[in-house]
Amino acid sequence: MTGPDETRDGAQCAEPGRDVPIGAHAGRRRRRRGRGEQPVVPAAQFSSYYGRPVLKRPTWAPLDIAGYLYLGGLAGASSLLAAGGHASGRPELARSAKLGAAGAVSLSLGALVHDLGRPVRFLNMLRVFKPTSPMNVGSWLLAGYAPLTMAAAASEVAGRCRLVGSAATGAAALLGPAITTYTAVLISDTAVPSWHEGYRELPFVFAGSGATAAAGLALVAAPVAQTGPARRLAALGAALELGAFRLMKRRMGLVAEPFEEGGPRALMRSAEILTAGGAALAAVAG
Repeated sequence: MTGPDETRDGAQCAEPGRDVPIGAHAGRRRRRRGRGEQPVVPAAQFSSYYGRPVLKRPTWAPLDIAGYLYLGGLAGASSLLAAGGHASGRPELARSAKLGAAGAVSLSLGALVHDLGRPVRFLNMLRVFKPTSPMNVGSWLLAGYAPLTMAAAASEVAGRCRLVGSAATGAAALLGPAITTYTAVLISDTAVPSWHEGYRELPFVFAGSGATAAAGLALVAAPVAQTGPARRLAALGAALELGAFRLMKRRMGLVAEPFEEGGPRALMRSAEILTAGGAALAAVAG
């Protein structure tokens, strides 16, 4: 009989696994052997069908759409500021905000119609009311809001029909928040991941942006003695815009990379610095 560790010739043989080193020496040997190993599977390289982009490039005119978004937010927030100035006995502040709202919404509509190509395309969207379509709801909001701002501004300039002008100012202020934020819903209801994934915070970003824009216009146009509400609106708007945007990027994770690379990163950093600096300057301007 031979033992489990001996052969017929008496030579000792190791059982499976007995010569495997354990402890720290095992880790060292494994690391040494792994240095020369080559991956069996090559690194994955992403490619789409026929090399085409996964998402189609937007066909919007950048200047038209940027103007449409910015001026719409400016108009909606200006209507709120106009109502506040009217109610608090600041006539010059109310006057500048009313004129600013009317002018901004007119230019915003012009930019939208220019991007659509033909005015009849805007009118076609008013044939039905579709709550599930942000563009359709936005068209109805603009169709109701723009005449109110025109009536308020016309009454202010002409000095007549004060009751009608006050009613139009109040009604425009009620629609102002929707005018300022519905474009955020419109932008996030697209296939672009960096816009779509920010749908929770983007309306707050647009609300803060519109508030700071309206406050800036009032600070330039109204006397310093009457710009107290505008200064407070600038500080609150900047805090809301910057805070909501930081929260949005943090929640989006990997999808927020386009905001942190190349030209967009430089533009976003400049915008944040200017917004914070403008709000600080507005806070001490009085």
